[in-house]
Amino acid sequence: MVRRPGWRPSTFRSIIVALALVAAALVAERLVPALTGAVRVADGDSLEIGGERVRLDGIDAPELHQSCGAPGKIWPCGEKARAALAAIVASAKVSCRPVDEDRYGRAVSVCEAGGRDVGSLLVEEGWAVATGFGYGSEQRAARAGGRGIWSGPFDLPADWRAAHPRPPS
Repeated sequence: MVRRPGWRPSTFRSIIVALALVAAALVAERLVPALTGAVRVADGDSLEIGGERVRLDGIDAPELHQSCGAPGKIWPCGEKARAALAAIVASAKVSCRPVDEDRYGRAVSVCEAGGRDVGSLLVEEGWAVATGFGYGSEQRAARAGGRGIWSGPFDLPADWRAAHPRPPS
């Protein structure tokens, strides 16, 4: 192998691995087509698109029956989160790319409405919390601006679910 300044075998291997990952992603995109179609919003982070149940990846929104705020100033943050998601998807073409499946059989997906990341918009507007590192800057901005659930005290959706378990079905 001819050595060029700045090119080491490890650099070459890194480039090959990166190209292989890009190729795999392109193949996966073709094998798992995006979900499109009529949209029905279930709650702040779940919807149905083209008959497929979808959970938005990387976020957790207040549960539909969850309330937020200080005593005496309680408001229905779960309903507001659902309304925010409905407003985002109402006037735009929605496309969801499944990345996993949850324990309820929903397609955990990254969704776009009008070309914008739906999870990012919900976190930025303060209607969901980031569950990983993907939407950290949006969450910091929402919190600093006191938007949505960040306007006062609230239970994290996971904590609220733990305190209000669903009856067995």
